[in-house]
Amino acid sequence: MGEKPEILGASVRRTLAPKISVFFHRKRQIRKYITIMDDLVNSGKSKKKETRLRLRPVNQDNWREVAKLTVDELQRAFVAEPTYYLALCCYGELWKPLAIYLDKQVIGFLMWAEDSEDGSCWLGGIMIDQNYQRKGYGRGAIQAAIAMLSEKHGYQQFALSYAPENTAKHLYHRLGFVETNEWEDDEVVARLSITGN
Repeated sequence: MGEKPEILGASVRRTLAPKISVFFHRKRQIRKYITIMDDLVNSGKSKKKETRLRLRPVNQDNWREVAKLTVDELQRAFVAEPTYYLALCCYGELWKPLAIYLDKQVIGFLMWAEDSEDGSCWLGGIMIDQNYQRKGYGRGAIQAAIAMLSEKHGYQQFALSYAPENTAKHLYHRLGFVETNEWEDDEVVARLSITGN
């Protein structure tokens, strides 16, 4: 029987060997780099978990969680019980309720309605549970509501009202709401225009 033919001649092997070695070396470096990046990304996720603030309609599945929301003693002068707002939304035929979620937990509430006279969108009953306050969730929820209502319903003009002594007004002002000469019962009206934004 004849000899088996060589697949690669000696000169070809000598020429390719360094290139193959470099290829596998680079492949190992890339794998190592990917592993390091994965570790960094995963460690970052564990240290700083991304929070997800969402708005969802209040319905038969979540109204009980909304009804359990509470605010501190000082805020009770400016915010009604959530059950009152739910009844207003259910029977008033004007306001639409939204639950504020942090991941899967209901942490707040707000409601919205359209002013048939000028087409502006009113926000009301804004509350964040006392266990989740002073963490930026109120600001985030209002911004999310404005973005959602603008995108889904085309609103460009927003309004809300509050008692003159309510410290929440500072948050509304930082968000761009400007007081007008209007009053809604005993509350100051502030408006926000996002036209052209």
